[in-house]
Amino acid sequence: MKRQLVLVACAFFVVLGICVRVDAADDAKPNVLFLICDDLNCDLACYGHPLVKSPNIDRLAKRGVRFSHAYCQYPLCGPSRASFMAGLYPDQTLIRRNAIYIREHLPNVQTMSQMFRRNGYFATRIGKIYHYNVPKHIGTSGHDDPYSWDATINPRGRDKTDEDLIFSLRPGSFGGTLSWLAADGTDEEQTDGIAATAAAQLLKQHAKEKTPFFLAVGLFRPHTPYVAPKKYFEMYPRERIVVPTVPKGYLATLPKPAQQSLLRKKDQVNLPDELSRQAIQAYYASITFADAQVGRILDALDETGLAKNTVVVFTSDHGYHMGEHGYWQKTTLFENAARVPLIIAAPGMTAGGKTVSAPAEMVDFYPTLAELCGLTAPASLPGVSLAETLNDAEARPRDSAFTQYGSGYSIRTDRYRYTEWGENGKDGAELYDHQSDSAEMVNLARRAANAETVARLSKVLRQRITYAGKPPKGIKQIRFENRRRVR
Repeated sequence: MKRQLVLVACAFFVVLGICVRVDAADDAKPNVLFLICDDLNCDLACYGHPLVKSPNIDRLAKRGVRFSHAYCQYPLCGPSRASFMAGLYPDQTLIRRNAIYIREHLPNVQTMSQMFRRNGYFATRIGKIYHYNVPKHIGTSGHDDPYSWDATINPRGRDKTDEDLIFSLRPGSFGGTLSWLAADGTDEEQTDGIAATAAAQLLKQHAKEKTPFFLAVGLFRPHTPYVAPKKYFEMYPRERIVVPTVPKGYLATLPKPAQQSLLRKKDQVNLPDELSRQAIQAYYASITFADAQVGRILDALDETGLAKNTVVVFTSDHGYHMGEHGYWQKTTLFENAARVPLIIAAPGMTAGGKTVSAPAEMVDFYPTLAELCGLTAPASLPGVSLAETLNDAEARPRDSAFTQYGSGYSIRTDRYRYTEWGENGKDGAELYDHQSDSAEMVNLARRAANAETVARLSKVLRQRITYAGKPPKGIKQIRFENRRRVR
């Protein structure tokens, strides 16, 4: 739909020090509010967690649809974020580690928010959407893509100022190490609190000026260091926390690359029970703090009347281990690291409050939002639109979800997770039956009784690998040797 765009205002956020030009337009086309947490797994009440309090994310789930089986394409921040913003698989973006700008490899890519910009939307980034070194880059643009946005806001709160107060397993190391702080002060003083305030202000401006917008808000929590005001820590008494355990000899049941993925952080192996409880308490506190900031943004959306014409997406960049498989944080091909929360609410949807059980992938965000907003996405996108699920929760846009890490590739079907390591699986395989083993602790790949299942899933996986590595049409790829290691 064509719109007459008229310059009507230049809004000044005095506190944040930015000037944003907005254009007026009718509100016929849906806006987009894209909310993403950093390093958040599915430890949420609406996903069935018995302890974690997430009332605001839960209320969004009651209004939208909750995807119970959504998966990232790479369980590491930088590759995952480049993947869903480009709508391409990591073997297409060529980004498989952190600290890379997307146009180093894809100079002419049209990113998801760039598509909205080109169709008359005002695109704003608040906080972390592309990769940042956390907490090092808080308050900066990190490894952002400036072509993706009309305006950007880089909040910086007291969590950055108070770094010297943070406990860490490796003193002075925070971003890739278990670390936490029960902070003094208020929500609004924290980086994510400042981001929520900025988002609310911007929503009010858009409502006043009737500006079509794509607003992406990237919260830093619950990424390490797990920093949240003390009141959130007090919600989770450590004696109520259950620390996962693994049986003796467990590692020997896994292919060597899978073992190595669980042992890569030597200082986080075999943590003492009390230290484990403290880490989990801090992670849960950070989730509930982040949830409160999501609530402030959703409140502003409702108060401005924008909710009736705004598509809302809530998600994370990948999953996260909190002691499962004896491991902490990300970068594995288990369910804990591959699975992400995903909630979508849209104007006029009829499946609100329902759960979609069909597999979904983060590369599906781009074509889904394009369809919901009546835009034409690039033909090169390999993902599928999930739009039909918003009216029919039983719809099945895809039958499996695909994730990769290092030399490993994995698919998740309704019943199984199947993983191969090395070219054509030469370094081993894993098979888990979720009907009997939702924790993925019993590797069935070598059992004769499962040979037919392994053969069938191996064929599907290799087809997915070929598809995910197909050069995207019309997009230039620049290859250079990948020497640096992930944190």
